[in-house]
Amino acid sequence: MPTKVPNMKLKIDPRNLQIQTFTVEKLLEPLIVQVTTLVNCPQNPSSKKKGRSKRARVLLASVEEATLNLLDKGENIAKEAVVFKEELHAALTDVRKESQALKVSAEAFTSDPCSLPRRQAVVPAARSLLTAVTRLLILADMVDVAYLLQHLAVVSK
Repeated sequence: MPTKVPNMKLKIDPRNLQIQTFTVEKLLEPLIVQVTTLVNCPQNPSSKKKGRSKRARVLLASVEEATLNLLDKGENIAKEAVVFKEELHAALTDVRKESQALKVSAEAFTSDPCSLPRRQAVVPAARSLLTAVTRLLILADMVDVAYLLQHLAVVSK
């Protein structure tokens, strides 16, 4: 029995979503911890560069892996989604773009972890990635809500 797709319109701008739920905040927490660990360091870093880059590269790899996993799941959701398809694809594109920007700035930082300008360049890139990931998670939640409303309408008839 085919079900009717709910006619839903966004009453909010999907490009300007704010973290307003505890669930989204908790989902982002591991990524935030990894990025924060990558960016933070003592005020007076050691002049010894040996060993510092390896740890940063490991953290960068874990951020990349988490982002790729998120993109895979987001692409699956976008393929199956009946509503908000365009918004999901736009959010996925934004996550890819911001992930690449973080990768470039973080690789420059890991090549010279004692460089303050390189360290400072990672921060806006990391924030942009977190914003893009948040937007994607909220849109995925909105797709779930649309499906729940659709099934509720079928059950209530």
